[in-house]
Amino acid sequence: MSAVPESAGAERGHRRVPVPEHAGHGSPEGPPPQRHAGAGREGEERAVSARRIADRVLSCPDVADLSRGPFGVVATHLPGGLVPGVAVRDDAIEVDIVARYGRPFPEIADLVRDAIGDLAAGRRVDVTIADVVTDDGGRKE
Repeated sequence: MSAVPESAGAERGHRRVPVPEHAGHGSPEGPPPQRHAGAGREGEERAVSARRIADRVLSCPDVADLSRGPFGVVATHLPGGLVPGVAVRDDAIEVDIVARYGRPFPEIADLVRDAIGDLAAGRRVDVTIADVVTDDGGRKE
């Protein structure tokens, strides 16, 4: 028996589609099981490289921080946590940063690519500047 009223989630004139209470990860009615990047040797290597990439990017003087992007999806998910601002994929590495105001954006992107070039292992490196801050931490408009 569910504690949720039968009318919950139904809009006027629409029927509510019931979801079985036993639905969960792995059940036919529930969401598919999630695969973690940390599964197996490949996941371990991806986790190590994501952390190393994040450290290198943050060591760049024109990078104030990493960003998860406008929808929060730029990250490498690991068991027990994630590396925000770095998405390691099979064919590319995506890096979203918060830049310090002053240097032209293309130069900042090139510096980030140079900093992580040896960790990219031949993959394309996409750098997105998600935000800009001044030296005092304020946003530049």
